[in-house]
Amino acid sequence: MALRRALSAAGRRWARLCSAAWGDTIFALSSGHGRCGVAVVRTSGPGSRALRSLTGPPELPPPRVLTLRRIRDPATRRDPRRGLVVWFAGPQSFTEDCAELHVHGGPAVVSGVLRALGRLPGLRPAEPGEFTRRAFRRGKLDLTAAEGLGDLIRAETEAQRRQALRQMEGELGRLYQRWSQTLTQALAHLEAYIDFSEDDNVEEEVLSQVDATVRALEQEIGAHLRDGRRGELLRGGVHAVIAGPPNVGKSSLLNLLCQRPAAIVSPVAGTTRDVVEVALNVGGYPLVLSDTAGLRDATDPVEQEGVSRARDRLQQADLVLAVLDAAAVPEPAGLGAALGSLLPPAATPCILVLNKADLLRGGGALRDACAQGDPLPPATLLSCKTGEGLDHLLELLARQLVRLCGDPLAGSPSLTQSRHSLHLGDCAAALARYGRERRRDLGLAAERLRLARRHLGRITGHVGAEDVLDIIFRDFCVGK
Repeated sequence: MALRRALSAAGRRWARLCSAAWGDTIFALSSGHGRCGVAVVRTSGPGSRALRSLTGPPELPPPRVLTLRRIRDPATRRDPRRGLVVWFAGPQSFTEDCAELHVHGGPAVVSGVLRALGRLPGLRPAEPGEFTRRAFRRGKLDLTAAEGLGDLIRAETEAQRRQALRQMEGELGRLYQRWSQTLTQALAHLEAYIDFSEDDNVEEEVLSQVDATVRALEQEIGAHLRDGRRGELLRGGVHAVIAGPPNVGKSSLLNLLCQRPAAIVSPVAGTTRDVVEVALNVGGYPLVLSDTAGLRDATDPVEQEGVSRARDRLQQADLVLAVLDAAAVPEPAGLGAALGSLLPPAATPCILVLNKADLLRGGGALRDACAQGDPLPPATLLSCKTGEGLDHLLELLARQLVRLCGDPLAGSPSLTQSRHSLHLGDCAAALARYGRERRRDLGLAAERLRLARRHLGRITGHVGAEDVLDIIFRDFCVGK
């Protein structure tokens, strides 16, 4: 029965999506839910001009001109609401013909407007993301730009906003489109050689040019893939794990950084059992910080599970904050061994935090060791009790985040989605196989280029076949 209901719901949703292709009109609340000063209700489709049914005479104002009107429910014609009305004629709009109603943001007002729209013939509530899907279908943006728009809406830090805005404006899509065009041209030349070389209409050097183009493109895509996941880390947040022995102040550090009592703090060793996670904004970069159980050989079964989870998180971390008790470190020479006992992954960046600095007597040698750095990772003395050293720790964190995520406005745009990496990896593999197939069979080599081009097209949503023929006839005078 549950399966039947699920299939029925999926069928209704599919019918709606299919009907959208035939030009029905959708509507939705475009601004955020809840009480607000002004709410924006958007419609998209040929029925947008039918909003005169709600606003009454006179006719709709000229496109892109906000006009104050009375908005009435067509069924009751009572209780008019005053609001601003504007409509945008396609194709000079985000999707097609679309309109917006700017009304008071109270829940009752918004609900009344949505009910009134639902009573108009040919209008229906929009599916999630359907406005952007219509914009993609009408060529207003490609898939990478649509993903950038979604990331911009979800951005919580300045660096995330910059990266999302750059992607939404099409930089990443243009990069992949340039690679696709390069592949298309190479494929066209190769197919022209296969089809017309016996007639002496295509020179032998064409194959050398194709080989050079494919090698250069393979190297460029490989460099793009070897970016250290900068774009993905910036988009989803750098996952940092606070690790250390019990009772060194890990939970106190979490509370200090997030400025609230997110974790329980107790003098009893082993208080933290489960992972406590908070999201922070450090210097404009997103940080997902996890407090974990103290690392030791536990005997209690519950604590053993906590230690196991802590070690799992430690292995998955993008950044480790290794916390030690500064008062318990016998001498600076023992810092390396104490850090090594935590078993942090060798390739994972680490910040060494020597907590309880307020209990030190002097501490000059430890300060010198922290300032010296190598062979130790970046280190700082800190007192979670007094806050001494917090500014330096935040500075070290910001440096590591910049190193891991990079400047979102510098250089070529970064990979932001795992699907991009997947398709680019498949594209690079197809280009590598081209070199092997090229020596045996030109037909199979051409198929590798088609496959590589198809993977690129799946990233942007542009997968075509006719443009290959266009370039063949544009670049070669076949009948010469």
